[in-house]
Amino acid sequence: MAAPTSEGTVPWPKADADRYTAAGYWAGRTLGDLLRESADRTPDETALVAGDLRLTYAELADRADALALRLLGLGLAPGDRIVVQLSNGWEFTVLTWACLRAGIVPVMALPAHRGLELAYLAAHAEAAAIAVPDRLRDFDHQTLAHELGKEIPGPWHVLVAGDEIGAGSVDLRALCAPGPDPAADRASLDAAAPDSREVAVFLLSGGTTGLPKLIARTHDDYAYNARASAEVSALDQDSVYLVSLPAGHNFPLACPGILGTLLSGGRVVMLPSPDPVRAFATIADEGVTHTAVVPAVAGRWLEHAEQHGSDRLDTLRVLQVGGSRLADELARRIRPVFDTTLQQVFGMAEGLLNYTRLDDPEEIICTTQGRPMCPDDEVRLVDELDHDVADGEPGSLLTRGPYTPRGYYRAAEHNSRAFTADGWYRSGDICRRTPEGNLVVEGRDKDMINRGGEKVSAEEIENLVYELTDVGQVAAVAMPDANLGERVCLYVVPAPGRPAPTLDRIRAAMEAAGAARFKLPEHLVVVEELASTKVGKIDKKALRADIVARMGSGDGRTGSVTS
Repeated sequence: MAAPTSEGTVPWPKADADRYTAAGYWAGRTLGDLLRESADRTPDETALVAGDLRLTYAELADRADALALRLLGLGLAPGDRIVVQLSNGWEFTVLTWACLRAGIVPVMALPAHRGLELAYLAAHAEAAAIAVPDRLRDFDHQTLAHELGKEIPGPWHVLVAGDEIGAGSVDLRALCAPGPDPAADRASLDAAAPDSREVAVFLLSGGTTGLPKLIARTHDDYAYNARASAEVSALDQDSVYLVSLPAGHNFPLACPGILGTLLSGGRVVMLPSPDPVRAFATIADEGVTHTAVVPAVAGRWLEHAEQHGSDRLDTLRVLQVGGSRLADELARRIRPVFDTTLQQVFGMAEGLLNYTRLDDPEEIICTTQGRPMCPDDEVRLVDELDHDVADGEPGSLLTRGPYTPRGYYRAAEHNSRAFTADGWYRSGDICRRTPEGNLVVEGRDKDMINRGGEKVSAEEIENLVYELTDVGQVAAVAMPDANLGERVCLYVVPAPGRPAPTLDRIRAAMEAAGAARFKLPEHLVVVEELASTKVGKIDKKALRADIVARMGSGDGRTGSVTS
């Protein structure tokens, strides 16, 4: 039997919880209740658009309630965990809303995850179910989901969204059908609503050390996350929000994302990918007013608009860009090309969110990553001794606040390093603060590669590559890239007496081990020895400088280089 989520979560100190409640940040209501209230205000307005399907608020709420009760009927119980690995379709939104109503906790995986990540998430969360597409981009998610079940000690339900429902699978779309008595469904769920202090959703950390950590977001803190984000982004009942990034990410889910839009009474439009041709057409067809992209997508959209025009973006009022640092020169092109307001977003699934404000001067919008969303967000920038640095000086970011949890789920040892004794979260970001209070992201102090907004742990990559017998030493580092920000570069010392492995061999071995494709290295440098520090550790700083130098000399092209 799975342990209750409360046994693995780190609570806020009572004094802080009381302060956040008194200030109105924590409303003492569940996300499911707040979403139902939103549906009551505008039951006949369109809430969700996905392809040809359009659902009003009443229809979406009723489907979610019917699904919630059917999940409970399958044997899931309030507090149970379900791994959600769905693409950007209507099923994702209905399932998420249903879980919030039933008290079942979704673990937000990504469509790109494979067996390695999913097996870990299912085991660590002690999940009882998984929701997957049947197939996506020629990958059989359904078969993998059943394979995972062989390692699960308890019940394991495989919910499938698609046309091919195999033996032993449950048809998720059928479960999402409207119930015969919506009023009775609602009354039953209202009577058994979870407590607002309980875990609403598990988000994934950036995975800076090994596989991702689970971030337990409660109804109270995550509802504030979504509501306050909607306010700072000027979302309201007339807003139309396009979701083209993977919906399980914190950014398109609640910053303000799906939840912030629905809580505001606006319309959510789901799109499988941010491809500019389809995205621009959807923005025009649906009158999209807000959307969120990562810098690599912003670059592709700019290029497309400059070649084909941006007249299809006439309704777009706010383009949010986050996930990784947006280059100033790219930021300066957005208003002239798109005729819309750029909103830079610098945040983390662990909590703290910074936004440029819509009425900020253009220079601030284009050259900073914004300032904290909440008056009670606490931010410190410190040196290596945890001493505060002066404004204008770079320092490592520490933060606390009403939507920043005090620890990862079931990770006591890691929490001792990631959080200070008095509850400050060490984000790993190096920032400086401007005189106006905005933050400028200068880089990272952790061993992580940010590939187009997807965080890749160097340690995880190295552990997988060390499984190859022809590898003596390996170091994974970030390689600068104009489109994605960074790519994964490997430095390898061959094992004594063995030929060096090729990049293709390494990638194939990692795929066979079940690693997601976005984690596969795209450049290999074979060396006789790795640069080391004075104390004998691998010098990642020197290796990062080396790959930049190689790129400048023409040796940094994607592929293998032997030196």
